[in-house]
Amino acid sequence: MNRLPIVWDARYSPVFPESHRFPMAKFQLLKDWVDLHVPETRCFSPSPCALEILTATHHPAYVEGFQTGTLDQKAIREIGLPWSEGLRDRTLLALGGSIQTCELAREFGLASHLAGGTHHAHYDRGSGFCIYNDLAVSARYLVSRGLASRVLIFDCDVHQGDGTAAILANDAHTFTCSIHAEKNFPVRKVDSDLDVNCPDGMTDDAYVSLVLETLDSVIASWHPDFVIYDAGSDVHVDDALGRLSVTTEGLYARDYGVISRIRGLGIPCATVIGGGYDKDRARVAARHGVVVRAAQAVFAQVGSPNSL
Repeated sequence: MNRLPIVWDARYSPVFPESHRFPMAKFQLLKDWVDLHVPETRCFSPSPCALEILTATHHPAYVEGFQTGTLDQKAIREIGLPWSEGLRDRTLLALGGSIQTCELAREFGLASHLAGGTHHAHYDRGSGFCIYNDLAVSARYLVSRGLASRVLIFDCDVHQGDGTAAILANDAHTFTCSIHAEKNFPVRKVDSDLDVNCPDGMTDDAYVSLVLETLDSVIASWHPDFVIYDAGSDVHVDDALGRLSVTTEGLYARDYGVISRIRGLGIPCATVIGGGYDKDRARVAARHGVVVRAAQAVFAQVGSPNSL
């Protein structure tokens, strides 16, 4: 294959209140952007995640409550998304999409999910627009299927990956690294294997250097055999919920630098989009598209191990 594998489905953008802070329409707009700006891709449509895979990472009672729409209102408020059958079905489908992206990355070296990065979901509850934690679920899936034994979750969302850190705290097969704005959500952080705090207003050169130096150090010391890269675009200077000052050029430098380093070492890499917020849904979709553009550039250079 000489085209970057991507994973997406039209059901990622169900009917959703237009006034809501979470930009659900961005997933369709992201696919439109990729079709226009990164045509050298091959799109795969996922299947919903099986419940037995999900409950290997999340509490069965919590899963049952969300799947049946019987969670109490306090739990729904903590998630921050209005429950509906469309949201329920979309959630399982996107979770399956992250797993499929990891499988494709294992096969082709690199793959990108046009969703994912729900790192605030904990074992028995959702939080911060995150229902189930696709990073933790996917990492455990890889290990349980013998597809990897040392999975690095390299999280560059502007918000700390508290749910991922909590779920995988005692998992010897995973390493959680979160590089985030120090003073942003969540107020109560959970210790990752490595947390790197960024000061408010951090700009391109300092931020990109910090990210790449951190990645180099973790790879050299922990020797992962698979990386899940959460490429949150909410570090962007114009993001509605970020506190950093990274430009679009800085986003590309970060994403290209991260992916090229990982693939240059022959390590499979799956990318997810993480957070990104803007009243202009098309603008945030374009920012999410940066990681796909960077991944395609690396894929074109390094290629697929199955095409050699």
